[in-house]
Amino acid sequence: MTDIRLYNTKTRQKERFQPIDPSNVRMYVCGPTVYDRAHMGNARPAVVFDVLYRLLQHHYGADHVTYVRNITDVEDKIIARAAERGISIDELTRTTTEWYHHDMAALGVDYSADPRFIEPHATAYIGEMIAMIEALIAGGHAYAAEGHVLFDVKSYDAYGRLSGRSLDDMIAGARVEVAPYKRDPMDFVLWKPSSDDQPGWDSPWGRGRPGWHIECSAMSHALLGESFDIHGGGNDLMFPHHENEIAQSCCAHPGGDFARVWMHNEMLQVEGKKMSKSLGNFFTVHELLEQGIPGEVIRFVFLGTHYRKPMDWTAEKAREAEGTLRKWRGLTAGIEPASSPAPEVIGALRDDLNTAGAIAALHALAGAGEAAALKASAGLLGLLGDDLGDWADAGASDLDGWAERLATERAKAMETKNFAEVDRLKAALVAAGVEVRMSKAGVELVPGAGFDAAKLEGVA
Repeated sequence: MTDIRLYNTKTRQKERFQPIDPSNVRMYVCGPTVYDRAHMGNARPAVVFDVLYRLLQHHYGADHVTYVRNITDVEDKIIARAAERGISIDELTRTTTEWYHHDMAALGVDYSADPRFIEPHATAYIGEMIAMIEALIAGGHAYAAEGHVLFDVKSYDAYGRLSGRSLDDMIAGARVEVAPYKRDPMDFVLWKPSSDDQPGWDSPWGRGRPGWHIECSAMSHALLGESFDIHGGGNDLMFPHHENEIAQSCCAHPGGDFARVWMHNEMLQVEGKKMSKSLGNFFTVHELLEQGIPGEVIRFVFLGTHYRKPMDWTAEKAREAEGTLRKWRGLTAGIEPASSPAPEVIGALRDDLNTAGAIAALHALAGAGEAAALKASAGLLGLLGDDLGDWADAGASDLDGWAERLATERAKAMETKNFAEVDRLKAALVAAGVEVRMSKAGVELVPGAGFDAAKLEGVA
């Protein structure tokens, strides 16, 4: 079996992936902080690591891969947003978690029926967080001060190796909280006090709540152990979040390796610019879905760029993706998928999750008319499945009547030699984004990129 090779941020090189236990491959990915709708940048790691999960399942067997992606449901942003909206924190986190699940499912990231996927909520692991903090204090890696507990960064010599920064660089470039109870500006909070109107739990240091970083360390340890195979997330989390996770996990459990392989996806741009509310190019997944852009199209655009490169979302890419997917769905309609994905597609994904290369291989399969192989291979990327096909089916069904009408008019024109009505209908269809194919076999209408059924409503 051909090896999987992955780029390890920790070693800064592509390596042969060797799981600790091939019968139980374990992966942890930082999930959402649930206080608002997921934006496009939040969606990219969800899709990237979904494809990695699919590849690992294909390679090692679906029963031999465990995927943990957490829900952060206690954090200062959540507290602030709940107060701003005048609702309880529970209501906010419950609602936004449901939004997240719905929006990700629209992109083909749906684990509701997957027993090997685990989604821990931070608030369910407070006991484990307190126990880990106590171990860090006992080991001389953390200290209590004024109701807070802080990690002593200088107690861990390897701090900064993941991000490749020295302590001096980190202090100069980071927005660190300067507080009188800190021994060093870089020390980070493991536990903080809570006021009466904030969520809190009893602890040896008083009523309070965990810092963000300790949450992932405690949940991954509880579910995957002291050592596991892959830790993933966006590269904006590399420092300080992942750096802090490594420090506290390795110090609390010195006999373990924590994560062997670290993978980080690059950020997302919109029309060549950084996505930001100030530029007016900040989109949530929900907003794009509401605009009529199918989730499968969004997923396809994401996968067209290698995960370690910045991804530029453009309207043109979305139109092209829609046209490609319509053609592929037309080609594979009613076709049973091949027993296995094409070797070229599997090979691209095994080479550091090269989804762009895999999609190029799909184009080649489509061009060669290999429909069964195309369907099986696209399925490995989460494309062309029945779960995401409603949008294309709806577009095709809208054209059934038009195909019949055009065929009738064409038959008349063949006798009368007057093709004016045929040309008029054909022009209307083309203007609506439909590819019109007429031959001796009949009339075939294929919705293309940017197909808009509404443009046909006023055509008599």
